[in-house]
Amino acid sequence: QVQLVESGGGLVQAGESLRLSCAVSGSIVTINGMGWYRQAPGKQRELVAYMTRGGSTSYADSVKGRFTIFRDNAMKTVYLQMNSLKPEDTAIYYCNVAGSNNYWGQGTQVTVSS
Repeated sequence: QVQLVESGGGLVQAGESLRLSCAVSGSIVTINGMGWYRQAPGKQRELVAYMTRGGSTSYADSVKGRFTIFRDNAMKTVYLQMNSLKPEDTAIYYCNVAGSNNYWGQGTQVTVSS
C-alpha cells in the first residue's frame, strides 16, 4: 500500500522559515509529478508548488520567490522549503503524488503569527 506522511509543520512568527517533508512508502509504478497543496479555513484547497517527473517546477504566484519544492532522486521524499513566511500562509499543507492514481498525505498544520 502507498502511504504519504507529511511532517515539519508548526507555529512560527512572520518572516521565519519552515521546511516540510513528505515521506513516500510503498510502490508507485509511475510518478508523473509531486506537489504541495494547502487549505486554509473556509477556503478551497489550492496548489502551492509542483514538480514534474523531469524536474520542472511551478509555483502559486503568492509564494514565488519564497517557497522551493525539491525531492530526492528516488522520489521517496518531497520537500517544501518555506522562507519569509506570512500570516496568509497559515493552512494545512498536503503533499500529493500524481500517477495513474493520485495519493495524498494526511496534512501538516502551518501557523504563522504576525
